[in-house]
Amino acid sequence: MEIHSSSKVITLRPFKLTDVDDLLSFAGDDQVTRNLRWKTLTSKDEALTFIKDVCIPHPWRRSICMDDRSIGFISVFPGSGEDRCRADVGYGLAVKYWGQGIVTQAMKIAVPQVFKDLPEIVRLQAFVDLENKASQRVLEKVRFQKEGLLRKYFILKGVLRDFIVYSFLSTDFPSSTIIGK
Repeated sequence: MEIHSSSKVITLRPFKLTDVDDLLSFAGDDQVTRNLRWKTLTSKDEALTFIKDVCIPHPWRRSICMDDRSIGFISVFPGSGEDRCRADVGYGLAVKYWGQGIVTQAMKIAVPQVFKDLPEIVRLQAFVDLENKASQRVLEKVRFQKEGLLRKYFILKGVLRDFIVYSFLSTDFPSSTIIGK
């Protein structure tokens, strides 16, 4: 599926080895990785290893592409066992594309696709640093529900942080939206 944004086509697809330079351009940027658990990548070799060992085998990680160039990612981490009904979602985007609605558009593609691809998932949840207002706006625009503040919830880059939890349930789609379950 694709969505047009500012005359550019936004698509999601699995990562490819040929994305190495594009991945390094955003995953090698501290501004992008400051809100991620990832460490900032520092070389093309690190980026290639990351694609081979993390991105390609990942259960649901997609490259956010503009004109088939990787400019960011969306990752879904499905639970297992008794947690198999839920999954965590996270995303990141190259700084030069911030503020253009690209992640919002990509998430609008991703959310129904996740529920289709992973039919055991009933709940998508996102944990966002209290200070990351841009990410909070993305989730709210995609109609995730803000559930609450988790005080001193997670150590991110060595600092104990407050997080907000958001969720989207498979039943949250408008009745006119059909998901291929």
